[in-house]
Amino acid sequence: MAYTNLLERFLTYVRINTRSNPASTETPSTQNQVEFATNILKPEMEAIGLQDVHYIPENGYVVGTLPANDPTKTDRIGFISHMDTADYNADGVAPQIIENYDGGSIVLGQSGYSLTPKAFPNLKHYQGQTLITTDGTTLLGADDKAGIAEIMTAMAYLVDHPEIKHGEIRVGFGPDEEIGVGADKFAAKDFAVDFAYTVDGGPLGELQYETFNAAALEIDFLGRNVHPGTAKNQMVNALQLAIDFHQQLPVTDRPEKTAGYEGFYHLFNLKGNVEKAHSSYIIRDFDDLSFEKRKVFVRKLAEQMNRAYGTERVLINLSDQYYNMKKIVEQDMRPVTIAEEAMKKLGIKPLVAPVRGGTDGSKISFMGIPTPNLFAGGENMHGPFEFVSLETMERAVDVIIEIVKF
Repeated sequence: MAYTNLLERFLTYVRINTRSNPASTETPSTQNQVEFATNILKPEMEAIGLQDVHYIPENGYVVGTLPANDPTKTDRIGFISHMDTADYNADGVAPQIIENYDGGSIVLGQSGYSLTPKAFPNLKHYQGQTLITTDGTTLLGADDKAGIAEIMTAMAYLVDHPEIKHGEIRVGFGPDEEIGVGADKFAAKDFAVDFAYTVDGGPLGELQYETFNAAALEIDFLGRNVHPGTAKNQMVNALQLAIDFHQQLPVTDRPEKTAGYEGFYHLFNLKGNVEKAHSSYIIRDFDDLSFEKRKVFVRKLAEQMNRAYGTERVLINLSDQYYNMKKIVEQDMRPVTIAEEAMKKLGIKPLVAPVRGGTDGSKISFMGIPTPNLFAGGENMHGPFEFVSLETMERAVDVIIEIVKF
């Protein structure tokens, strides 16, 4: 179904820079997110008719309620999306609208970039549809402003159509998902629902209730710098230590060599000099036992290297980030079953697959609210080749409305 204001909402949201900042110790990590929540989303939530709309300074969430209009529907259902965008330029987002996409290449403004079916075969699914792309100089922000626009549009439609019977619905828009801390302070008692959905997935039909177990690994390598001409048996090159450590990790266990349920070690930052170097990794695995084995393995590598040098030259800081929400959701599969049935009723094939990543639902599920993930439509996220189909966004609104009917 075509929905009034869906595209307009989305375009308004993505033009506002809400990029999060991993170096910040504040919540939210950027003031732009506070302003987006309080100046844009909160007034709009009130305007469309949501009640008890409030911003929570402690966690950066703006929350509102659509009261039940059918007392027989006792399940309280939540819908959640995140406000922040990923670590890529978000200043001056200038969306392009491609109506009736012809299946060919799309030139992205004056950037020199193009979206081509050869490079991005997923484009073949969207011929004849309306696509929203970047101009090649920024990301788009469909992750997850598509989700926000879809939830907001669904709530507005339900307010305008009281003949659609539903129980109590709560919506929440939060910060800092892209830097992995957005749901750390989520107020589950304030949200007070039986189950929820993050609307933060990709293509049409995605339904996910399995995520990685995740850990962050930060390593300092301590070297000893002497003149290279007299370095024999004297120099300890910290950069070489970092290389030696990395080369002992399984070559096959890298993101670019894994898929499905396969886990990995991902080196995403390496910096330093002879005297001191630093490596940043993320560790991911779906299986609890394999996840623990990966953490044990990196600790042992550090211990072995330190023994070989007779002193501590490899210092690791290993911390868990989130866990596979499957162990919570599978205790009560109603939210998954309801979403599957809603999609089928709408003629959408559910694509149930693990998330090779995490969502805010990973943490919220462990707070007592089972929270699987629904598609929002974004493709090629986190960069200049990001795009979304308006038709897929409309179908996401359809699914939200159908879910609350159960």
